[in-house]
Amino acid sequence: MRIKDAVSNINKKHPDTPLLPLYTPWGEAVRDGDTDKLLQEYPRPQLERDHYRILNGRWSCWFTPMSERGAASEKQEILVPFSPEALLSGVCRQLQPDEYLWYEKQIAFSEEDHAFKAKGWRCKLHFQAVDQQAVVYCNGKETVSHTGGYLPFHADITDYVTDAPLLLQVRVRDVSDTSWHSRGKQTLQRGGMFYTAQSGIWQSVWYEWVPANHIERLEITPDIDQGAVSIKLFSQKDFSSITCTVYQAASRFVSSHDAASPACSGKRTPALIGVSVQRESSAPNVLRLILPKEDVFLWTPDEPWLYGFTVTADQDTIQGYFALRSFSIEPDEKQIPRFCLNHRPLFLHGLLDQGYWPDGLMTAPCDEALIYDIELAKKTGFNMLRKHIKIEAQRWYYHCDRLGMIVWQDMVCGGTSYKMPFVCYMPTVFPNMSRHTKDSHYKLFSRKDKEGRRAWEQECMDTVEYLYNAPSISIWVPFNEGWGQFDAARIAELVKKKDPSRPVDHASGWFDQKGGDFKSIHNYFRKLKIKHDRKRAFVISEYGGYACHIEGHSSVEQVFGYKRYETKEELAAAYDRLISGQLAPLIERGLSGAVYTQLSDVEEEVNGLVTYDRKVVKIESGRTISCCLAEP
Repeated sequence: MRIKDAVSNINKKHPDTPLLPLYTPWGEAVRDGDTDKLLQEYPRPQLERDHYRILNGRWSCWFTPMSERGAASEKQEILVPFSPEALLSGVCRQLQPDEYLWYEKQIAFSEEDHAFKAKGWRCKLHFQAVDQQAVVYCNGKETVSHTGGYLPFHADITDYVTDAPLLLQVRVRDVSDTSWHSRGKQTLQRGGMFYTAQSGIWQSVWYEWVPANHIERLEITPDIDQGAVSIKLFSQKDFSSITCTVYQAASRFVSSHDAASPACSGKRTPALIGVSVQRESSAPNVLRLILPKEDVFLWTPDEPWLYGFTVTADQDTIQGYFALRSFSIEPDEKQIPRFCLNHRPLFLHGLLDQGYWPDGLMTAPCDEALIYDIELAKKTGFNMLRKHIKIEAQRWYYHCDRLGMIVWQDMVCGGTSYKMPFVCYMPTVFPNMSRHTKDSHYKLFSRKDKEGRRAWEQECMDTVEYLYNAPSISIWVPFNEGWGQFDAARIAELVKKKDPSRPVDHASGWFDQKGGDFKSIHNYFRKLKIKHDRKRAFVISEYGGYACHIEGHSSVEQVFGYKRYETKEELAAAYDRLISGQLAPLIERGLSGAVYTQLSDVEEEVNGLVTYDRKVVKIESGRTISCCLAEP
């Protein structure tokens, strides 16, 4: 173990060190461009409707003590959906736990809006994510409230669609890491592996028109063994009539930069296909689509085949997509448990992806920025991204689905202030001790609040439900490094019951409770090795973390990483030695996956393959690893 490296990377807080203004190329375009056209894509690609209006752009905002609303003279402009702490918001002000942040926007409705109201349709206002506690007011009347900074909510605002403009206000409070609420890596005292806390509206806002009885959500379950897919429609009442059309490789799944992908070549051109649609009388809102054998193509990272579909349920019409694929843990010919894609062993060569941007914090400046990160990972030789304790905007998952990037999805961690010597430093030095520590000691794991445990458990189930349909998501990760961990084995069983189609990594890093489908360790300071488990697959769910500071491309001068290199060349050589000399030989011996830290720099963590501003790629191409293994 490299004791010197471990000691030098004890997490340190640097809240008073100013962040340098740092922009990505896309952030520069937003800053200098037409903000009325900001993030205009429909936010839910798997439940898309035609009659909607995106409300991103210029709003007003102001801060008040919790006891006051504040005077109108204190208002300033904010660019939604960027948090006020983000450069691109134009505000650059931290919301404190004892304050309210108020948003305000006037909405004038069109003739089309009035026509929909006249025929009895409903207007639903959607917030994809507001951090952390939000109360929405329409013309001064409370309309809906929501707690939880990463999941969506909506309100019915039909009654406010009148000739007079609607005064829409949102009151936000964010206690960040001063309580047990889920916050991921956000902290008011940033430094090291924890980052600037953000608040407020940070994903898209829009409204849409729907019939009184409409599709509220979908549950899409593929069955590759039968060449079929089940689509369950959730609504207030069963639909009397449902029709479904399926087509291959629709043009909306392909953009100019990947026109040479398999989905656009040869016989696989956009076309309607004839599917057998079955609708049972006992479950009238469930469709089972059986595809002709000649039209069955399985989704893989090399050929990310997607099927588009249109469903019309009575008056409601939505568009979506699905893929035929399966994820499982199965024994190989040596009876070693392996991760399998479509029943074939696949080595998961992954990157830790924090999803942070210097100009937008947790909000990417545009779709092209999301696409850049995914394509960079693929070009560098990776087939998987571990979305680290953050829930992304749904369009990120759409691009992973479309471009062929497998995803490990972390739940967002919460709990009170973490005891870092216990949850990080002790397990690093004494890993065997942590593996024998029970996570029912709630106080040690910052989880003594029963209300907090109950709220997190509900958020966990809601996250599985929210992201269930994304073909690219392969694994659920409830807990990371003991941060707010509790009852992990039981939680793994709950997740498996909620979604039997995906494996679960119940405790990534340490504090293994012998649950889930993986034996999952983090190893930054020792030689990489395997510790077999008879029933669970073995993964190194974090390793590497090699740091290289590039002058002029970091928001702080402090450097945090697990081994430091002065030049890109030194970094690339060390990375190549790590992959070829330590990681690759372990695959044949039973290693199912590994997650290198990390995709991009974040604040003083400069251990990314690319700088925080995405302008300098430190490692141009990764060591090629054969990810397809022998069939079980």
